[in-house]
Amino acid sequence: MIKLTLPDGSIREYESGIKALDVAKSISEGLGRIVVGASFNGTTIGLLNEINEDGNIRFLKFEDKEGKSVFWHTSSHIMAHAIKKIWPEAKLAIGPAIENGFYYDIDMEHRLVEEDFEKIEAEMKKIVKEGLQLERFELPREEAIKLMEEKNESYKVELIQDLPEDSIISFYKQGDFVDLCAGPHLDTTKKPKAIKLLSIAGAYWRGNENNKMLQRIYGITFPKAKELEEYINLLEEAKKRDHRKLGKELELFFMSEEGPGFPFFLPKGVEVKNELMKYWREIHKKAGYVEIESPIILNRHLWETSGHWYNYKENMYTVLIDEEDYAIKPMNCPGGILVYKNKMHSYKDFPLRLAEVGRVHRHELSGALHGLMRVRAFTQDDSHIFMLPEQIKDEIKGVAKLIDEMYSTFGFNYHVELSTRPEKFMGEIKDWDMAEASLKAALEEINVDFVINEGDGAFYGPKIDFHLTDCIGRTWQCGTIQLDYQEPQRFELEYIGADGQKHQPIMIHRVAFGSIERFFGILIEQYAGAFPTWLAPVQVKVLPISDKFNDYAEKVKSELEAMNIRVEIDDRAEKIGYKIREAQMEKIPYMFIVGEKEADNNTVSVRERQKGDIGTMGIKEISDVIINKVKIRENDSPQLI
Repeated sequence: MIKLTLPDGSIREYESGIKALDVAKSISEGLGRIVVGASFNGTTIGLLNEINEDGNIRFLKFEDKEGKSVFWHTSSHIMAHAIKKIWPEAKLAIGPAIENGFYYDIDMEHRLVEEDFEKIEAEMKKIVKEGLQLERFELPREEAIKLMEEKNESYKVELIQDLPEDSIISFYKQGDFVDLCAGPHLDTTKKPKAIKLLSIAGAYWRGNENNKMLQRIYGITFPKAKELEEYINLLEEAKKRDHRKLGKELELFFMSEEGPGFPFFLPKGVEVKNELMKYWREIHKKAGYVEIESPIILNRHLWETSGHWYNYKENMYTVLIDEEDYAIKPMNCPGGILVYKNKMHSYKDFPLRLAEVGRVHRHELSGALHGLMRVRAFTQDDSHIFMLPEQIKDEIKGVAKLIDEMYSTFGFNYHVELSTRPEKFMGEIKDWDMAEASLKAALEEINVDFVINEGDGAFYGPKIDFHLTDCIGRTWQCGTIQLDYQEPQRFELEYIGADGQKHQPIMIHRVAFGSIERFFGILIEQYAGAFPTWLAPVQVKVLPISDKFNDYAEKVKSELEAMNIRVEIDDRAEKIGYKIREAQMEKIPYMFIVGEKEADNNTVSVRERQKGDIGTMGIKEISDVIINKVKIRENDSPQLI
């Protein structure tokens, strides 16, 4: 007999070898119908997995993150099965679950187009209707290779050949379809009832540009049609908010073939970036940070010392200077460390909070580039905090409070993840354990809810990640706090302690915006281009009703500029209705319409972006309203639905 502990603490006994699904059914038939997987001792397992030892079990529903992963992983197999039925010559590469759905990389002669989606979806629905059971089986490495060779699956053969010779290889079978896979999966194909294929893209085999380009088909599934309908509506809303489209329409930024992944910011985009940085500097100065600046290019020795040359080189741009290797910095931390080392510090200097708005460059594959969200050159709002061991908790709490204040200003909610030691790491495990414990204790002390993200820490230390939720429910990873015991050791950082002896400081790496470019892109989509008044590149558009009032419009403009209000005039020879519609399309917060009455009385007729016409007002009166909104950074975007 084995003992299984349920989430409520109750313990049940079962025969060894019982399947997870049967445990769920023993609790209730209703649970057995809706469950999609299980977590056993912290590991996600399939419903048909046998349990042979004591442990903690938690059942997963589609609403759970791990549940979605199981659900969508099985859906990728259903899609591959359907494609093989239609095009038997197709060769399968990989087909994982992703954050929103799944994809499968396929090598086939037929060039897939969106018109093929309906045919594939119809075949997928047949497989779902059949309710095929997913059966797991294992083979020794050589037998596994032989099986995949018989099925002409050369990509699967290559994957198996990369495994050790004594490996036991797992497969999943549904009907006549067999796929190499570690799992876990649903128990049956009947659960993904609502199906939608989304897009096609090119993808190099194993992400290597020297390999063959495969066809990547993206899709998503849900247990119910209503959930799919809601998701499609969300996609339509996201499409309207696409920062690439709005960035062009609102003249904020553009991308050029002469620099793929290197964005160009236009005057209005720079206005928004400048306001973001003005806010960033204010809040950091208030929190006790001092700003520094380090070079963009530094020599190989520095990057070897930091560990980047050995752990991150494939993402770095390098250059030869005076017959010596240099690298364009992918991160700001080594520069911040050199600033620290510029002089000897005392324990009385701590905590020392060095902030840097630094330009970094990272090589991203061309297929991964996406507007401002994934670029090759961006600006990080880095800060590096040097402290005593006893200051760790207070500093982490201080950073968490600062990030909370910043995100609240923009109307974001967020959740927190604590990422632990990755497979590839530097340093001693005892230091990692200490660092992870410190981060966990700090979060618990300030009552922040968080989840553990096993194995996703940076190579030099564990981290706390802040995942924003925007107004249409999407999540974005931006802020991070990384506790680092490794870099201070590698760079031999020191300070003079109260005992007059030299000691090693503790170091925190942290960002709030993360990439300023990416945060800008997120804001464009959060506000659908209708920035709050304080952030809007143009806060007021003055609209004379005819040419003879252009001089008065210029006078109004001058008065507003004297009060640091960002203003433009639309003095084109167009009808006033057309000018208003144009200003609305440009998402201008305020329109001042001026004609004879306004010129005679030194007033303006005010239209507010959300409310429409709000009446005739004195210039000083309405300017005070705008100035106060800017001062308190009021979040008055009409797009926060």
